[in-house]
This record gives sequence, C-alpha cells and structure tokens, in this order.
Amino acid sequence: MMRHPDHLGDEERPQFTTFLAQCPELTALNRHVRTFAEILTTRSGQHLKDWVTATRAEDLPGLHTFATGLEKGWDAVVQGLTTRWNSGPVEGRVNHIKMIKRQMYGRAKLPLLRKRVLLTAAQGSHRHHA
Repeated sequence: MMRHPDHLGDEERPQFTTFLAQCPELTALNRHVRTFAEILTTRSGQHLKDWVTATRAEDLPGLHTFATGLEKGWDAVVQGLTTRWNSGPVEGRVNHIKMIKRQMYGRAKLPLLRKRVLLTAAQGSHRHHA
C-alpha cells in the first residue's frame, strides 16, 4: 500500500487488488493514502483540509490519529505541503550533530565535540562543492 501502484510487479498488482476487494476498510485506507501521497508529491497543501474532512468521515482510527497530528501543526504542515522550501538540510545537520554527541557520550567534553562538529561540517562542505 505504501508503494506507488505503478511500481507493483505484474504478479503483485492482481494480488493487491484481490486483497483490497476483501476488505472495505483497506480499500478506503488505500484511497486516502493515495490521495495524501498525491497532495505530498504535487505540493498541493491547499487540498489538505478536504483530505482531513474525507478521512474523518471514515471509520479509520489510525487515519483519525494522523489527521489530529496534522492539525496540531496545521500552518506548518500546509506550508510544508505547499512550498518547495523545507528544513530538511538543517534537520539533517542537527541529526548528525546529535549522532556525534552520542558517540562521544561520557568520553569527552564540549571542546572536543565542537572540534568534531566543525571538522565534519568542513568535510561536508567540500563534498558538496566537489
């Protein structure tokens, strides 16, 4: 269900269709997942409210929980699903720094952490410019 239908193999496609036909809830879930994927890939966040409304009309508790999570950060979610700008590179850098910090836990203090962060930042910038 998480793969694009065009990427299903010739043997997988009929099995998936048969599987969905046996369960109306999965059919509805599949439809909503596909619609959300379309909103995500086409950056059409303006359609998200309609998606949430349609999702709430179904008896799919997992999607209700997901929709509630989206609503908690509504402005940021719509912005993220509408514009091409994102904080991915920054979040990746923060994640990398946290990994370095975990590797050094209990072994070194801030000065060594700082040197390692700066060293990996310098190495990363050389890779992107090469």
